[in-house]
Amino acid sequence: MKLVVLDGYTLNPGDLDWQALATFGELSVFDRSAPEEVLIRSQDAEIIFTNKTVLDAAVLSQLPKLKYIGILATGTNVVDLEAAKALGIVVTNVPGYGPDAVAQMVFAHILHATQQVAVHSDAVKQGAWCESKDFCFTLTPLQSLKGKRLGLIGFGDIGKAVAQIGQAFGMNILVNTRNPQIKLPDGCRWVEQELLFSQSDIISLHCPLSPDTDKLIDAAVLEKMKSSAILINTARGGLIDEAALSVALEKGAIAFAGVDVLSTEPPLLDNPLLSAKNISISPHNAWATIEARQNLLNIAVDNLSSFTQGQVSHRVN
Repeated sequence: MKLVVLDGYTLNPGDLDWQALATFGELSVFDRSAPEEVLIRSQDAEIIFTNKTVLDAAVLSQLPKLKYIGILATGTNVVDLEAAKALGIVVTNVPGYGPDAVAQMVFAHILHATQQVAVHSDAVKQGAWCESKDFCFTLTPLQSLKGKRLGLIGFGDIGKAVAQIGQAFGMNILVNTRNPQIKLPDGCRWVEQELLFSQSDIISLHCPLSPDTDKLIDAAVLEKMKSSAILINTARGGLIDEAALSVALEKGAIAFAGVDVLSTEPPLLDNPLLSAKNISISPHNAWATIEARQNLLNIAVDNLSSFTQGQVSHRVN
């Protein structure tokens, strides 16, 4: 059996082992595959793994031996699922491999904003502490998280992990989901979106991107937020109107934003958030702790193992 990994570098830049996949047959791993390379590399493959390399209907129709596609991620938009189904190709994904990693990044951005470690560390290295008349100094106001309202849009595995960490900091958790009857842990309260936007000190997005949530955070919503509010997005870049957020940050309509995702990735140089003030941007790597990546690979191997045994786990088509 021939297996091909089309873009393995992001998952495994060299610190994980592909051997578990190699036990299933002849394995070829490519760090990246340009669109014009996909067909050549996939010829005669029965099994293909992809992270962000697109497998559309035109490509799939030219791979007659292909039986299985393993998406090395949770999102499935890189594969034409209907075309795969029509061709009898099973497609699986890997959900829930790293909620703790993403929740950790949420608080990395929150603490970056509230503790201002980088600002003060840079100042110390430039000699400001050496020249200080006092034993300590602050360049910006520092904030305690205890007692703050943390608003969560969406309450899946990541949202739950964020809520748990927030509670450990003594925060009050507000939740908005599509289902107001959702059972919430003690200390979490379901509220309407408008109330969440207006009352939260920190808002963190954990919902999927859909026609209903596209540009959920627009100029009108940003105007409803506290001027001291912090906005965090580790979900999907399209949830935010980036031009509107840039304007809001510039005029102080909200205090800070921390994002791990942008509407186009890699971003274009003219993305307004790249030059906005009071924002921290991580390059969509909240998911990428070594532990989360190993878990992702383990689940991908288990998915393939189930398929070869006639049972399919995490099928998405």
